[in-house]
Amino acid sequence: MANTVQAKKRARQNEKRRQHNASLRSMVRTYLKKVDAALESGDHAASQAAYDAAVPVIDRMADKGIIHKNKAARHKSRLNIKVKALAA
Repeated sequence: MANTVQAKKRARQNEKRRQHNASLRSMVRTYLKKVDAALESGDHAASQAAYDAAVPVIDRMADKGIIHKNKAARHKSRLNIKVKALAA
């Protein structure tokens, strides 16, 4: 347990940041699920719109360090392949 005033403050800050980051990670997962749901429906236009909405969110979270940049690239690549396959 934190003993000093400084350590107590750092513990408060860390908990606040942890909760905020968890919220942002959850938002990324929600956008990914929206794209998957649109893909399941088979509607290319809806899938493309959901993908276009998800990409800036994924990139922003990668820039902030919420998710790793390679993970962001992997998600975008796999989703883009599925969206393009739906058009064909």
